[in-house]
Amino acid sequence: MVRRRTAVSITAAALLLASPALTACGSGPAQPGAAAVVGGQRITVSTLQNKVNEVRAAQASSPQADQLVSAGGKLSTQTLSMLVQNTVIERAASDAGVRVSDGEVQQQHAAALQQFGGSEQALDAALLQQYDIVPSGADSFFRTNALVGKLIVSLGFQPGSDGGQSAIVSAIAKTADRLGVKVNPRYGAWDAKKAIIGDATDPWVVTRTPSQAAPAA
Repeated sequence: MVRRRTAVSITAAALLLASPALTACGSGPAQPGAAAVVGGQRITVSTLQNKVNEVRAAQASSPQADQLVSAGGKLSTQTLSMLVQNTVIERAASDAGVRVSDGEVQQQHAAALQQFGGSEQALDAALLQQYDIVPSGADSFFRTNALVGKLIVSLGFQPGSDGGQSAIVSAIAKTADRLGVKVNPRYGAWDAKKAIIGDATDPWVVTRTPSQAAPAA
């Protein structure tokens, strides 16, 4: 059995997409044709579907295709939650004057790659298994990681600390509340406290990066 979103020891922050529930609190319906609206910025249904199709195609070509596909029943909602979170993080970083260079993104990528003996194939497999990230989305993933890490530092904490974890989730949730998030009911509802679509059993932002998957139970 594939064990998804495995806990790992890394230096960068990563997004954990929790299993959604349609009964979570939201902030109203999205505009027609939109999967979600964040601060007036539309995430269209077609954009979301394209992202989901990319993940499905990558899963289908994986040696663990059956397990990955069966574990991704809520992929549309999970992917939309990630897209909303990324938009909010970008705004929070902009408001805080936090920027990330291309070089810092590559440093994040290289640090994760080192854990896999330099194998891009192994890293790609871990990103797909743990976070539903396709190879073409890796740099975006690591850019978000770098932004979150810098935001934690800007709040006076160290990435990986319990205080930093609480502070960054609170800061980003406040940014989301200020922007306003509306989600198409088809995908669930926005949980303003946890800053995700649906209920969460795992923390949203954690100071972890992709690692080799743990052995099957």
